[in-house]
Amino acid sequence: MALALKPFKSVIRDREYGWGPFVWFVYSGFFFIQPVLDHASLRTWLLDILGFVVFCVLYFGLFWLERPRPLLHIIGMVLLGMLFIPHNGGACGFFIFAAAFVPFSVTRQSIAIAGIISISAIAALECRLLHLDPWILIWAAGFPLTVGGGNVFFAERNRMNRKLERANEEIEHLAKVAERERIARDLHDVLGHTLSVIALKSELASKLMNRDPQRAGSEIREVEQISRQALSDVRDAIRGYRAKGLAAELAQAKTTLETAGLAVQCDAASTVQLPPMQESVLALAVREAVTNVVRHAQARSCRLRLEQQNGSFRLEIQDDGRGGSSLEGNGLRGMRERVQMLGGTLERNSHAGTTLTITLPVKDMPKAENEQS
Repeated sequence: MALALKPFKSVIRDREYGWGPFVWFVYSGFFFIQPVLDHASLRTWLLDILGFVVFCVLYFGLFWLERPRPLLHIIGMVLLGMLFIPHNGGACGFFIFAAAFVPFSVTRQSIAIAGIISISAIAALECRLLHLDPWILIWAAGFPLTVGGGNVFFAERNRMNRKLERANEEIEHLAKVAERERIARDLHDVLGHTLSVIALKSELASKLMNRDPQRAGSEIREVEQISRQALSDVRDAIRGYRAKGLAAELAQAKTTLETAGLAVQCDAASTVQLPPMQESVLALAVREAVTNVVRHAQARSCRLRLEQQNGSFRLEIQDDGRGGSSLEGNGLRGMRERVQMLGGTLERNSHAGTTLTITLPVKDMPKAENEQS
C-alpha cells in the first residue's frame, strides 16, 4: 500500500515540542524489563542492546534528520518488533511507537487508520502463530490501536492548525497588498491633484509678476498653503483617514477650474445626505476628474452635478474639451475600483468632450456606515 507522505520535519518542527521527544522515549525502557527479570545471558543482552540502538536511530532520526523518510522509519520499528518479540515481550513497544507515528506521517485519516490496523494485525498474527502469552498479544496488538487511534485525532488537529496558520498568513499578505494599493491610489489622487494646482497657480503667478505683483504674491501665498495642506493630506492618506468632505471638495474643484480659466457650473443638491464611505469615494472622484480636466482636457467650461434619484447617488462631471482618448490611467482605474467596491458603476463618454458619470446605490448606506464605523 502506497502512503501519501509529507516531510516529517514539517510535522515536528512546525511546533515547539521542547523535551517532548525525550519524554516519550522513556517508554522504550520497558524493552529491558524482561532481560532483567529473566537474568538474560550476555548474548541476549548484546542482541537486545543492538536492537535498542537501531530503534534509537529510527526514533530520533524522525526528529533530527533534515529529510527523514517516515515510512522507512516506521517499517523499521515494525521489523524490530517482529524480530525481538519472540524472546522479549518488551518489543511490544516497537509496535506501539510505530503506530503512534503513523498519523503524523500521512496526509489522510483513512490512510493513517489503515496503517495502524496493519501494524496491529501484523503483531497479532505473529503472536498467534508463535503462541505467545495472551498478555503480549494484548500489548502488541491492542495498544497500537489505542495509541495510534488517539494520535489520529491529534494529527488531524495539527493539520487543521497548520491550514489555519497558512490561511491567516495568506489573509495577512492580501491585507498588506490591499493596503499598499490603497495608499498608492490615495497618494496618486492627493499628489496628482495638488501638484496640478500648484503648477497652475505658480504659472499664473509667473505671468502676473510684472503686470500685477500684488495678485502674483497672493497666488504664491496660496501655493504655500496648498503645499502645507498637501503634506497633511499625504500623512492622512497613509493613515487611511483622508477626506475633507464632498462639499469642500466641490468648492475646491470650482476654485481650481476657475483658476485654470474655465467657466464652471456646479449643481449639488443641498438635500443629498451621503454616508461617510460614499462621500469619501465621490470626493476623491471629483478631485481626480477635475485634475484630469485641468491637465488634459483643454476645455473652456466644466459642469459638476450631484443628485439623488432612482435609489442611487449620481455624480456627473462634464467638460467640452477634446475628449477622444479611451485609455484609462492609474487615477481613473483607482476611481473605478473604489466605486465598484461599493456596488456602483462608473461610465466615461469621451465622444464630445468628456462626461464622467458615477452611480452609487442608496441601499448600501447602512452597510457602508457600519464598515466606516
